[in-house]
Amino acid sequence: MKLHLMPAAGLQLFSGYGTSYVSVNSVRYEKCIVVTPQAVMEWAVAGFEALGAADFGFIAELKPHIVIFGTGATQRFPRPELARALAASGAGLEVMDTRAACRTYNILASEGRKVVAAILIER
Repeated sequence: MKLHLMPAAGLQLFSGYGTSYVSVNSVRYEKCIVVTPQAVMEWAVAGFEALGAADFGFIAELKPHIVIFGTGATQRFPRPELARALAASGAGLEVMDTRAACRTYNILASEGRKVVAAILIER
C-alpha cells in the first residue's frame, strides 16, 4: 500500500531535496534555511562546525514545540551546549540527515504541529 501525503493549502512543505539543496513548495534553496509552516527564512550559519548557541537561540524565539535539525547527507549531533536555548524554551530537538528531516517535518506540519525545520546546506 502506498501512502501519499495530501498537503494542506498554504503550508510551507518540502517538495524536494538533493546533495546541496532543498526545495520548499517547488522553490529551490541552496543555503541554510529555517522553515515553519508559515514561512521560509535564511539561516545565516557558516556550517556544522561553526554552529553557535545564538544559531539555536534564533530558532527558540520562534517558539516551536519541536525542531527538526537536518544535518546534511549524514546525521551529525551538535554539541550539547548548543541545544540549551531550545531546551530552555521547552522545544524538543530531533537530529536527522536532511532527507529524513524533510519527510518528518512535512508529516508534522501537515498534522498541524508547531514544528520548525532547521536545514543545514553545506558545499
